Amino acid sequence: MPTDKNGRRRVVISGVGFITPIGNDWAGVASSLREGRHGFERVEFFGNPNVPVKVAGTVKDFVVESMNWRDWKWPARYEIARETLRGLAPHGVYAICAIDQAVEHAGLARETLANDDAAGLYCASAGSAMMLHGHLSQMDRTRGERGNPMGVVSSISGTLNFNLAAHYKITGSVCGFVSACASGSHALGYACDDIRLGRLNRAVVVAGEELNAETLLPFAAMRALSPQSDPNVASRPFDTARDGFVGAGGAVALILEDAETAAARGARALAEIAGWGQAADGHSVAMSHPEGRGLANAMKRALSDAGASTGEIDYINAHGTSTPVGDRAEALAIKTVFDTNKKQPRISSTKALTGHPLSLAGAMETAFCVLAMNEGFIPGNPHLVNTDPVCEGLDLPRETLNERPRLVLNNSSGFGGSNVCHVLRAVG
Repeated sequence: MPTDKNGRRRVVISGVGFITPIGNDWAGVASSLREGRHGFERVEFFGNPNVPVKVAGTVKDFVVESMNWRDWKWPARYEIARETLRGLAPHGVYAICAIDQAVEHAGLARETLANDDAAGLYCASAGSAMMLHGHLSQMDRTRGERGNPMGVVSSISGTLNFNLAAHYKITGSVCGFVSACASGSHALGYACDDIRLGRLNRAVVVAGEELNAETLLPFAAMRALSPQSDPNVASRPFDTARDGFVGAGGAVALILEDAETAAARGARALAEIAGWGQAADGHSVAMSHPEGRGLANAMKRALSDAGASTGEIDYINAHGTSTPVGDRAEALAIKTVFDTNKKQPRISSTKALTGHPLSLAGAMETAFCVLAMNEGFIPGNPHLVNTDPVCEGLDLPRETLNERPRLVLNNSSGFGGSNVCHVLRAVG
């Protein structure tokens, strides 16, 4: 049985599915990442030009703005039954499409997941603020006399867990994670551990987020969003002129398997999850620790878990949201862990192209790393013009590099000081 140096079962990623602002399949995402092509568009909420949010990372080829599932549209290649749609939130549509894509990419049949006590589902989602608002407003208007019978399961934070577990007939395990922008990375880490420990042989990890006024505009009240109206300069991680993040939506799914299980069915391993770690800031309800203390500890723990040294890391996919405080804290955290007098990993934030999809971020960027490792390139920082002096000594390439990273570190940070990092190792 293949094990790592600690005697644990090795965990590989055998399939990924993308519904993102920069593409809805492997080829589309690969092209966007290589070419530094963003997925931002001008948006207007409530028909009000005075709303201070002008740009967002939109999902193309989907129409899910309505609360009524009968109005929704998605690419014809995906089939979603009426009985499933009734309980979904809009990002549940994204999630099903991403999972179906990932299952196909892994060379599995969808039926393979059904009624398999060794297959689990791990979800990351904050729920649907739009659906929750709509259902509660209906209750208020009718003084409690009317309500949608699917209102709870389509709106609260477990909506992906409830609906997808039933849709795919998952019997191994089902759980969800709500740790803000670290949610997707938490889902990935705990799924990895359940396979390592022999509780499961296979897991689906999916994270989703929708892009609408109810999800995004509350962040404007926190002054966390960029007010820029030009999509080409709105998201610029680590730049001195950065002024907030750009919201985004979508879903990404990853198929995790025990290495022996994957090999037995002739599957191609796209990457190995070599290790992961987490640590908390203990500092603020919303802002990162000013010196990135928790993130630094999470990186150290991930490297230790993977049995890897800092000198072996070829690339860091930074959390890099393009906020003044967050990017500074991450730069300092990286400099705490990686000696700037020694070999430096390449660093970039793909949120320069996608924007920040909140709960989805960690899963999406892990999948981007897997893609880059297999396609043989390192994404650049296309909107970086004037690098913040705090980044001095860090390697932040502006252009895509035709280098295949063999060992990659992916960072995620969320509200309350949740920090999660993963180390991915190339296979073959």
